[in-house]
Amino acid sequence: MIRDPVDTCLSYFSKLFTNELHYTYELGELGRYYIHYQTLMTHWHRVLPPGRILDVRYEDVVDDLEGQVRRIVTHCGLDWDPRCLTFYQTKRAVRTASATQVRQPIYNSAVGRWAMHKETLGPLLAELKHRSPFAA
Repeated sequence: MIRDPVDTCLSYFSKLFTNELHYTYELGELGRYYIHYQTLMTHWHRVLPPGRILDVRYEDVVDDLEGQVRRIVTHCGLDWDPRCLTFYQTKRAVRTASATQVRQPIYNSAVGRWAMHKETLGPLLAELKHRSPFAA
């Protein structure tokens, strides 16, 4: 999944994680951590055979859920199941920080959410601007 780096980091920063994710509590550190993630993904894209990694843009999923889910299912060599589009109706337990989000349909309010908080994201924006080719 590829998502706007600032939106991604803001999402992490806004959650209270219970595990060892201390880097998510300081904006500058979070930006540096994100750069490390991008470096790692660049490495895997370089060393793995072409097409092994399927990049899926979060914003594209929000805009075209079915088209992107079909793309993912096809890439994985799986048969299509229409329940992929109603994931939020599952009765399975969800134990992640996004447990409430996965119980609702896809929404677009998180796209570009960082812009509302721009004035408080200085350390994060500084890290991503200087080191990330994807920063907004």
